[in-house]
Formats: sequence, structure tokens, C-alpha cells
Amino acid sequence: MIAIDTNVLLRYLLSDDAMQSKQAARLIKGNWRVLVSDAVLVETIWTLAGRKYQLKKKEIVKTILHLFHEPSIVFENGPVVWKALNTHKKAKAVKGKEAGFADALIACKSRNIIEKMNEEFAGVYSFDKAAQQFDDVKKP
Repeated sequence: MIAIDTNVLLRYLLSDDAMQSKQAARLIKGNWRVLVSDAVLVETIWTLAGRKYQLKKKEIVKTILHLFHEPSIVFENGPVVWKALNTHKKAKAVKGKEAGFADALIACKSRNIIEKMNEEFAGVYSFDKAAQQFDDVKKP
């Protein structure tokens, strides 16, 4: 198994640099299992949704689903990423601001980690009003 950095995943998804995109595709389509860590996934989505690429929620969801269908890709915690994706899909805008995929992943991953520690999960506290719509996110 290998792990890839955000820039490799972005070149694969965007095909925006002939040489690097070909190298990225060779890694991802090759004989390796490829780890996409949570940090790489969040950085990738943040970049795609940012000022340069401006992908909207529907496109972000489609991109993550594409990664789930890529046979070689392994997520740091696939079930948590899947739950975060579905949580993100259901999110509504609050005063014009949408909770991002990263917000959903923070909530889902936090619950997962705390429950694995055999502790009672009492929520994630955030000042982000859009994120507060998630069941596990509370206002401080």
C-alpha cells in the first residue's frame, strides 16, 4: 500500500497537468492499494470548493463518490467518510452558508474516535451555525 498527498489526488481528479496527471493516474490505477488519509481528502475538497475551482456541493459529492468507486483507493476510515458524505449531502444552507464536507467529517470522526475510546460522546462544539445543524454539533 502507498499513500498519496493532496497534490497527487488533485492532479488525478483534475487532469490539469499532462505529465503530473499521467503520473498520478499511473499510481492510482496501478497495482498498489492507495491510502487517501482524512487530511488529504479534506485538503482536496477544500481546494476544489475554493476560489479557483469553485465546485458546488453536488460536484463535491460526485467527486467523493467517484473516489469510493475507484478500486485501488482506501480511505483512512471508509465507513466514517461514507457517513460524513451522507451527512454533508443532507445539510441545508444557514443564512446563505453551507456546512462543508470537512464539518461533516469532523462531526462523524469525532463521534467515532470518542466511542472507540469507550467514552460517552457529548458532541462537537462549534461557532459555525451551518455546522450546528448536524445532530452531533452544538453551540458552545
